[in-house]
Amino acid sequence: MNVSLIGGTGFVGTHLGARLIADGHRPQLLVRPGGGPRPDWLAACATVSGDVGDDDAVAECVAGCDAVVYLIGILREDRAHGVTFEELQFRGVERTISAARRVGVRRFLLMSANGVKRDGTPYQRTKFLAEEALKASGLDWTIFRPSVIFGDPQGHMELCTQLKRDIIDSPLPAPLFYPGLLPLNAGTFELAPVAVGDVAAAFCHALTHADTIGQTYDLCGPGAHTWKDILKTIAAACGRTKLMLPAPALAVQAVAAALDRFPWFPITRDQIAMLLEGNRCDGGNGFERLGLTPTPFDAASLAYLNT
Repeated sequence: MNVSLIGGTGFVGTHLGARLIADGHRPQLLVRPGGGPRPDWLAACATVSGDVGDDDAVAECVAGCDAVVYLIGILREDRAHGVTFEELQFRGVERTISAARRVGVRRFLLMSANGVKRDGTPYQRTKFLAEEALKASGLDWTIFRPSVIFGDPQGHMELCTQLKRDIIDSPLPAPLFYPGLLPLNAGTFELAPVAVGDVAAAFCHALTHADTIGQTYDLCGPGAHTWKDILKTIAAACGRTKLMLPAPALAVQAVAAALDRFPWFPITRDQIAMLLEGNRCDGGNGFERLGLTPTPFDAASLAYLNT
């Protein structure tokens, strides 16, 4: 199967492309000139030079394919360089849907995110709007909503690598965020980290199973973990222990309000807000519906942090 990957050189795309090739598919990638690291397998694929803001490049990347996979997502904006949630997570999806319809490609798989909602943060809202656009497109769609994703970054930004660098390796105590004024539940919000290889497996499964058309799948690892336990697990994977202290989210957000426009500041106000909401599959785990078994989040699965 010829599969167009929009966002195929990013973190998830690097793993998905390798899985597609291993499964006998033929990826065709949109490659942004001057972009980040390139996967080793890219030389074996058809590529189109351009970015998601270029209608002609998107149409060329989609043409001749049996399916389109849209993976682009960002964690923070860089408005000075045109990197915005609106442009990459919503308008880019709209352009790719239009291109697919023009050239007659009906199958469309979208990577959204667990917890998206119309009235959420700009990250959540643009992901939600992209889902709505795809559902209204008339295409044969499947939507995946992974929780926070972990795995070998291969040169890209990744959750646990960033937490190791910014928190575990820091001489400062690890922050256990809590809402309000009293640290009664510091660091107890829960996430369900999902392995990037499992996300790739879900996409590949959907490509060959027609019963996934018109379905949305929440993708979470097996069991939820508190923020405190996640930090402990990362530290343990690195052979360390880490002092942790309660940190009022309101104070951190106040500092972020002044500094999160700078790329070097490690967290944004919206990221703190989304962390405190938690991120778990309360409505059922999509892996069960797909017949797949997700990887546990433990020190063994984080061995890549020591490479």
